Amino acid sequence: MSYLVEIWMAASLVALAAGAAGAFVVIRRAGFAAHALPMAAFPGAAAAALFGFPLWVGLGGFALGGAGLLALMQRRARRDSATALLLSVLLAVGALCLSLSGHYAGSVYGLLFGQVFALGGQDLPVLCVIGLCVPAMLWLGLRPLSLSALSPELMRVQGGRPDVMEFLFLALLALAAGFAVPVTGALLVFSLMLGPGAAAALLCARPGGAMALAMLFAVALAWAALALAYVSNWPVGFFTGVGAAGLYLLARLKPV
Repeated sequence: MSYLVEIWMAASLVALAAGAAGAFVVIRRAGFAAHALPMAAFPGAAAAALFGFPLWVGLGGFALGGAGLLALMQRRARRDSATALLLSVLLAVGALCLSLSGHYAGSVYGLLFGQVFALGGQDLPVLCVIGLCVPAMLWLGLRPLSLSALSPELMRVQGGRPDVMEFLFLALLALAAGFAVPVTGALLVFSLMLGPGAAAALLCARPGGAMALAMLFAVALAWAALALAYVSNWPVGFFTGVGAAGLYLLARLKPV
C-alpha cells in the first residue's frame, strides 16, 4: 500500500506543476512550445541512461537547456519555425543516445509514453521541489507574466522586459514538462498541461483563478488516470490524453 501512496504523491506533485504551467500555456498561446519542451527532457533522460548519471539531473538539465535554446532561436526566427527545428533536433539526439545505450525499445516506450509505476519514494524529494516551486514562482510572477503575454508593448512602456518574462516562462514550463515525463511520457505530457489549462480558461477569465482551477483539474485528472490504469492495466498516458480532451469538451458545454 505504501508503494501506491508514493506513486499517488509523485503524480500529484507533477500534476500541480503541470496544471500551473498549463494555465500560462493557454494565456501565452504556447501550445507548440509545451509539446516541444518535453522533447528537451527526452534526450536528457536518454543521456542519463547512456552515461549513468541520475535521471532527474538529465531531465532538469536538458529541459532548462532546451528552454534557453528555444528562447534564443525565437529571437532569430519565427516562433513556430524555431520550435519545430528544436523539436526535430532533440528527438534525433534522444534517439541516438538511446541507441548507443543498448536498451532501445524498452527505454523508448518509457520515455515517450511514461512509466509512472516505476517511480518510488526516492523520487519524492525532487518532485516535491518541482511540484511546489514551479506553481509558487508562477503565482509570484502572475502579473508580469500575464502582462507580457497580453500587451508586451505596454510592459516595455512601463520599463519591463517581455523577453526576460518569456525566458522565465519557458524555463518554468520546461521544468514542469521535463519532470512530468516519467508520469505521462514526452509525447503526452502536454495533454496534462493543455487540457486542464484550456478547460480552466473557459471557466474562469481571471489568470489567478484560472491557474488555481487548472491545478485542481490536473490533479484530478492524474488521480483518475492512475486509478483507471491500475484497475485496467492500460497505460496511464492513454487515460491522461483522453481525460484531458474530455475535460475540455465538458468545459465547452458551460452555458454562455
